[in-house]
Amino acid sequence: MADNRVLQPGTINANVEKTVYAVRGELYLRAAQLQAEGKEIIFTNVGNPHALGQLPLTFPRQVMALLQAPFLMDHPDVGRMFPADAIARAKKYLAYTSGGVGAYSDSRGLPGIRKEVAEFIQRRDGYPSDPEHIFLTDGASKAVAQFLNVVIRDERDGILCPIPQYPLYSATIQLLGGTLVPYLLDEEKGWALDVEGVKKACRDAKRRGINVRALVFINPGNPTGQCLSEDNLKELVSVCLQERLVLMADEVYQENIYQDERPFISSKKVLMDMGPSVSSSLELVSFHTVSKGPFGECGQRGGYMELTNIHPAVVEELYKMSSISLSPNVNGQLMMGLMVNPPEHGDPSYPRYTAERKAILDSLRRRAHAMTDGFNTCQGVECNFTEGAMYSFPRVYLPPAAIAAAKAAGKAPDVFYCLRLVEATGISTVPGSGFGQKEGTFHLRTTILPAESKMPEIMRSFQRFHSDFMKKYGGKAKL
Repeated sequence: MADNRVLQPGTINANVEKTVYAVRGELYLRAAQLQAEGKEIIFTNVGNPHALGQLPLTFPRQVMALLQAPFLMDHPDVGRMFPADAIARAKKYLAYTSGGVGAYSDSRGLPGIRKEVAEFIQRRDGYPSDPEHIFLTDGASKAVAQFLNVVIRDERDGILCPIPQYPLYSATIQLLGGTLVPYLLDEEKGWALDVEGVKKACRDAKRRGINVRALVFINPGNPTGQCLSEDNLKELVSVCLQERLVLMADEVYQENIYQDERPFISSKKVLMDMGPSVSSSLELVSFHTVSKGPFGECGQRGGYMELTNIHPAVVEELYKMSSISLSPNVNGQLMMGLMVNPPEHGDPSYPRYTAERKAILDSLRRRAHAMTDGFNTCQGVECNFTEGAMYSFPRVYLPPAAIAAAKAAGKAPDVFYCLRLVEATGISTVPGSGFGQKEGTFHLRTTILPAESKMPEIMRSFQRFHSDFMKKYGGKAKL
């Protein structure tokens, strides 16, 4: 009997069918299937810190507990259960709302929290920030999608994105009917930014009739883990001014830094430091989240975007877009407030908060070294150091026999490799083809988030698998 349902393949939005999001794609589904069959799976495919054992910071969770159950603040023993600064913060945040965490907020987010975000930005950069130009969102991903929805008009509108890139960008651009314009990062130089390559990619796209409208960069990089220098950022600002592009600054990993040579510096600060002729001209949107850094609160879905030099009428259109969903989730907004406005020196919670935060970041730095070193001990694997973010992105030099076996199986070579990896070891990764990679190269992305105590055995498991794989398929790959 014919299937007469209105919605079926071929009858839904074509852009939905074309959209691919590799982080939760074929490899993830295979890993979930293996887990259901009883195999132990280590999900390193997504930057989800708490799922891999990172403990939540105590102070923000104490405040959130009181916000969820405000009647606890009337309990006679509340002062024995919670520190005084957590109680005070909960009372302050409840006053920001119109009826607690169960009530809608302004569509841009709670004004009190937006003010705290603006104060955080001013402390970080040394320049004022306007709360009216800050939108609180359900994670940074929602902010990126919301902004791209305003930028992209049709398939002739292009967005410059780094390759490799986080597939949020490729998927969202496809979903909105736009065109991704790739610019390659230089793996041989530690995933360095090639500004001349960016200019060429932009101009080549324009010659093909693409209206290149915005440039995305991710700092620190995802999946590549590189940290951009101040000079790199100045060059990007200059390119965007020359080519009349909006600069989209994905800065969600700004606290995840594992080297001292290139500390994080925001695009907003670089822009303002370049003087009024530049700082008043470039259109910039910056993104941040509670999901990364020492907070790692992915499930809370708290994010923001700050708009700089965006036309007031466009800001109003963004407000209208936000209003369609009525309100970003209030728990995520309040968690954002707790991230940008932590306990201060002299507060009861300050010693514990700073100790917990330092322990997480110190451990991540050690894990970044351990994973890079572990990959580089393997024949046919080469991995740049993870300078920041949460990922390693090693290149795997696959032997011709492995590439032929992948083709026979109907798989891309890196997908084939990663499927064999998860089936043999339970380590769930993402193939490099899901992020984009230079033609003829193969990579995988894994987080550095597994518990530090488990990292040696995970790397030994990978090394055993890789050695067996190379023996099976010839092992003649050359570095």
